[in-house]
Amino acid sequence: MTHQPEPLYRETPATPYAFVDLDTVERNIRRMSDKLAQYGIKHRPHIKTHKSLRFAGMQLAAGAVGITVAKLSEAETFADLGIDDILIAFPVIGERNLERLERLHRRITVAVTVDSWEGASGVSAVGDRSGKPVPVLIELDGGLHRGGRQPGKDIVDFALRLRELPGIEIEGLMAYFGLIYRSGDPAAVAAAVRSESEMLGRVVADLRQAGFAVNTVSSGSTPTAKMCEHAAGVTEVRAGNYIFNDVSAVQMGLAEEADCALRVAATVVSLPLPGMATIDAGTKALTSDRAHHGDGFGIVVGKPDVAIAALNEEHGMLRFDPEQVSLSIGERIEIIPNHSCVIPNLNDAIYGVRNGVVTERIKVDARGCNY
Repeated sequence: MTHQPEPLYRETPATPYAFVDLDTVERNIRRMSDKLAQYGIKHRPHIKTHKSLRFAGMQLAAGAVGITVAKLSEAETFADLGIDDILIAFPVIGERNLERLERLHRRITVAVTVDSWEGASGVSAVGDRSGKPVPVLIELDGGLHRGGRQPGKDIVDFALRLRELPGIEIEGLMAYFGLIYRSGDPAAVAAAVRSESEMLGRVVADLRQAGFAVNTVSSGSTPTAKMCEHAAGVTEVRAGNYIFNDVSAVQMGLAEEADCALRVAATVVSLPLPGMATIDAGTKALTSDRAHHGDGFGIVVGKPDVAIAALNEEHGMLRFDPEQVSLSIGERIEIIPNHSCVIPNLNDAIYGVRNGVVTERIKVDARGCNY
């Protein structure tokens, strides 16, 4: 697995464009790697954040045991790029997708999550046909109710039923506790991590009492990983957003603006009224996602009194006190997005920057791989 950066860029790209400060990315990766190693927790980063071999390679070099993907197309892309240990943290449903999984399973080490008999039966058939079992993690509903089995009798009964299936190997448990993003400060995040750890511990105990080994307990989001000292019993986390950080991380007290590696550059193109400005970055360059703990659509770097009040497809509308703030036509601003994971998928490439100078163009290898 190699990455060859594209040639040095001598000109600033036309706005709007996304860029990352590579020194900050490296620092974020190193901090996460060091902390997880301190607590003996493996890292399988979720690459839906960046969708790029460039960054996945940096994460693996720092000690990640493999990668996590959301969709089969991401797994296919990264397998083609040389990564051979992938968790698909999404149900694989339907014959066409099972055929794709089987091709991957014959090539690389690929594990999947299951939370239904229909899904598990299909994966079982893949393992049976290929002659080697597919590693599976049983998904526990972490509170969002978007998928997973319920703690207690439901998940134990489901696991016991899975024993009937050939072609799969139950490796353990996976959960995503997405409600943690509603935590408003580090103390609340720490309490949420302790709560998820306690739930996982109860489920693991129940499964082990029923005769399951539970070798892997995979949990985590970036907040869980950053507070992993409270994640007792977790063997692996799947943090993704930490590599860039964003407004949500800042508002939760888990990152400073200086830790936010991903920015969107935009230009002021109109001043329709005092206290109003329009930039050339809208929903196609930023994201319409809202942060959990604030209004607006991003942080304007160095201009805390300027709010991104609204977005159209191609336009961003800024609001400010004209007695306190002055903006001019043609002025370039930098924006930290509310949710960094959306941005790479909006771009064919993002630009790598060191000391304020664009040094490389980084391909978003899995852009559009959402199927």
